[in-house]
Amino acid sequence: MICQFGFKNFRSYKNETVFDFQAAALSEFKKSLIENESASSLLPVSVIYGPNGGGKSNIIYALSCLISTVVKPIYDLKKNRIQYISQTEVPVESFLFDDCSSGEPTEFNLYFRKNAYEYRYYLALSNSGIESESLFRKKLGGKRTATIFIREKNNIELGASIDKASINKDVNPKMPYLSFLSINYNISVITEVQEWFESCIISDYSNPNYETLIPLIDDKSFNSLLFHMLNDMDIEVTGFHYDKENKELFLTRKINESIYSLPFSNESAGTKKAFVVLPSIIIALKEGRLLIVDELDAKLHPKLLRYIIKLFTNPRINKNHAQLLFTSHDLSTMKNDVFRRDEIWFAALGKDLSSEIYSLYDIRKEDGNRVNNSAAYDKQYLEGRYGADPYLKSMLDWEDQI
Repeated sequence: MICQFGFKNFRSYKNETVFDFQAAALSEFKKSLIENESASSLLPVSVIYGPNGGGKSNIIYALSCLISTVVKPIYDLKKNRIQYISQTEVPVESFLFDDCSSGEPTEFNLYFRKNAYEYRYYLALSNSGIESESLFRKKLGGKRTATIFIREKNNIELGASIDKASINKDVNPKMPYLSFLSINYNISVITEVQEWFESCIISDYSNPNYETLIPLIDDKSFNSLLFHMLNDMDIEVTGFHYDKENKELFLTRKINESIYSLPFSNESAGTKKAFVVLPSIIIALKEGRLLIVDELDAKLHPKLLRYIIKLFTNPRINKNHAQLLFTSHDLSTMKNDVFRRDEIWFAALGKDLSSEIYSLYDIRKEDGNRVNNSAAYDKQYLEGRYGADPYLKSMLDWEDQI
């Protein structure tokens, strides 16, 4: 489970930026939280809103960049421990709108939990390779932090848990030491961290070719659940078959005891999107994974988007503590009956063209108090009270010009 993600000098983000999955002390939706007796409660879902070009997707890309940097070498050498994966490879890119940042490394700082431990992984990347890297852990509820390894360029220092003469410290300057250890050794603490990174599912549905990325899984119970969920969404599909000769997928429906097939290419955009995204959701919920999605709402009816959100916030369904992070333009779900205030985030550009993020919980009204959990979040957002959407003001300016 992800606890907190921080980064600096990545794409539109110049300054240190922190995205927090730790739950604030709020009264709403307490039962939806991922609780632990020894540690802080975590959020099952977080959404990022904001105007086009404000930096929403770059938060997703920053986390994707870190994950893919660690995982890609492992998968390239077929040393992975988790079979199913959907991850978007994102290259590191510095903030370019000043004279200093482009020459500085991009920094990532990630806190996550796996089994009985909370880990902190830090990585600083530049065009020349790994500038700095470190991995620490502590027992949930414990106070002592143990060092796994610390790396400063080519100088690597091992912690007590892995400090053995057989461990090689000579590593390619462009490869994370975490990846190197995962590939070459069977060390329990490294394996635990490796499995967490590999378990992350990253999907980019802003990609116009996403409809070709159809995950066909030959598992009767899995497909039964998939069709059950599609039917819950009022998409009456009973099965599918793949024509290998023509390389065409068909979805089947049963009408008056007769079976009819329709080419997937002829299905509606919403049906295509649901059929592509639901397998990742099922896997995340079954295995307690982190699902990261850019533009989850694209081509989905608002009711379907709400349905997906509720799968993660319902503790009876989300028994294995899966988490969902996504970007959205859909304001019909920016409601106090869908999200907690700390689950709603905004991304916006500052005067220096660098992005910043903040949660609805962080916003203070003129009287100094926080936004009430009874407020009409969508209405206040459109009125410009949350500072992340310039469109309404621009429309009013145009009224004066016409």
